[in-house]
Amino acid sequence: MNVKIMILLSDLIMIQLDVMFVLRNILLSLLLLVFATPLLADGLDDYPSLWESADPPLQKHLDKTLHKLGLDTAVRNKKLCVALVDISNLEDPRVASVNGNEMIYAASLPKIAILLAAFVEIERGEMLLDEDTRASLTRMIRNSSNADATRMLNRVGKKRLLEILQSEEYHLYDPMVNGGLWVGKEYGKAAAYKRDPLHNLSHGATALQAARFYYLLETGRLVNARLTREMKRILGNPAIHHKFVKGLADHPEAKIYRKSGSWRQWHADSAIVEAEGHKYILVALAEDQQGGNWLSSMIGPIHEFMVPSRLASNTHL
Repeated sequence: MNVKIMILLSDLIMIQLDVMFVLRNILLSLLLLVFATPLLADGLDDYPSLWESADPPLQKHLDKTLHKLGLDTAVRNKKLCVALVDISNLEDPRVASVNGNEMIYAASLPKIAILLAAFVEIERGEMLLDEDTRASLTRMIRNSSNADATRMLNRVGKKRLLEILQSEEYHLYDPMVNGGLWVGKEYGKAAAYKRDPLHNLSHGATALQAARFYYLLETGRLVNARLTREMKRILGNPAIHHKFVKGLADHPEAKIYRKSGSWRQWHADSAIVEAEGHKYILVALAEDQQGGNWLSSMIGPIHEFMVPSRLASNTHL
C-alpha cells in the first residue's frame, strides 16, 4: 500500500511539475509578446501602433484596387509593397498593407531619414536652421538633390544618423519588424559605409516604417511643434511631378506632402495626402521597370475611396 501511495504521489508531483512547466512557458510567451511586439514609439504614449491597427474593410478596398490594376503577381512575388493608413482621426488610425514589412531598396525615399536627423540635431542645438540649411533640406526633398542629401548627411554625421534611426525614441529601423528606414551610403558614387544588418541594403525602407515616419510626424512625435511645421512645409509643394503627384493630377483638391525615389528598376513614393477633411498616408515600393507607372495608377483609385464624395457619403469607409 505504501508503495502504491508513493507511486501515486510521485505521479501527482510529476503532473504538477508538468503544469508548472506549461504555465511557465505561457508566462514567458506572454512576456515575449509584450516586449517584442512592435509597439515601437507608437506604444509608448496615447497613440496606437500601426501594427495593431489593421482595418479589414480598408484592406479589402486596397486588395481590390491592386487586383483591378493587375498587380496581384507583383504582390505575390513581393515586388510591390504598399502601406495605406487613414489618419483622418489621428488617435484611431486604420491600416491596410501588402508586404508591409518587406524591406527593399528605396533609392531616394530614405532622404526623409536625413531630414529627420537634421531636425533632431536642430532641436538639440547641434545645427542651426538658417536660410542656407533650410534651402538645402528643401532641395533634398522637393528636387531630390543628391548633392544636398550628401551635404546634410555629412553635417549630421553618418554614425549619428544611424543612431537616431535605431534609437529607443524612434525605432525607425528595428529588427523586430524586419528593419525600416536606412541610409548607409552617400547619395553619389562613394561606396556604402554601412549596409543594413538584415538585408545588406545601402538605402532601404519598409512600407510600414516609412508610413510610420509620417504618422509620427503628423502626431508631433518626431520633433517639437514648430520644427514639425517646418518639416511638413519642406515635404510640401513637390517639384517632381511623377508617381503619386502624377496620379493625383485630376484631383486638385488634394494637397500632398511627399518624398519619392527611383533608381534602375526600383521605384518608391511616400506621402501624406489631405483633401476635403480627410487625411491618409500612402507608401509604395516597387521593384520593376514599370514600377513608376504602378505607383501613378494606384493612387487615383485609392484616393477616390479614401476621400469619398460628399454626395456619396453613405459609402464612407
